[in-house]
Amino acid sequence: MTDTAPDPAVVGDDGRGRCRWAAQGDDEYRRYHDEEWGYPLHGDQPLFEKMSLEGFQAGLSWITILRRRPGFRAAFAHFDIDTVAAMTPDDVDALMLDTGIIRNRAKIEATISNARVTQQLVANDPGALDRLIWSFAPTADRPRPASLADIPAVTPESTALSKALRAQGYRFVGPTTMYALMQSGGLVDDHVVGCWRAS
Repeated sequence: MTDTAPDPAVVGDDGRGRCRWAAQGDDEYRRYHDEEWGYPLHGDQPLFEKMSLEGFQAGLSWITILRRRPGFRAAFAHFDIDTVAAMTPDDVDALMLDTGIIRNRAKIEATISNARVTQQLVANDPGALDRLIWSFAPTADRPRPASLADIPAVTPESTALSKALRAQGYRFVGPTTMYALMQSGGLVDDHVVGCWRAS
């Protein structure tokens, strides 16, 4: 999320202050902000799904992905790791015709490849992806951002997480994408001053 506005938060019609990106009139964005963004997310499958969606988001707006998340979940069997890992080139061809998702062959193939990496990672060690990702959660407290302009796009932790995932064989896991994962998965709390979700 990026923004140059100084507003710490915007008060909605329900009287609650929210991060400005979630207060711009889109009900799904507001629901996502209130119910998901920044809440700690755990589990190999939920984190694999989040990683996959963040990878599809690269170069696009998050609301585009959010609106198509039901389509993604249908196309990728709710991101069941074993099912996605078993997808074939014929499945890729079929997904390239699926208007419910982002039809980018490289990202589709990366999702399948990443499922296979995850499958191997967790086969004899359930929770291994969860522990790997969460091992890069920042430990030092930092000031609550006053506005979205105070929120970085990349951090040393997201860069290190990206490097560790790439070493495992993951794709579409660049530092910016991984910082977005850290925000959405609650490894960091980037709700701005005045937001009701700021902990």
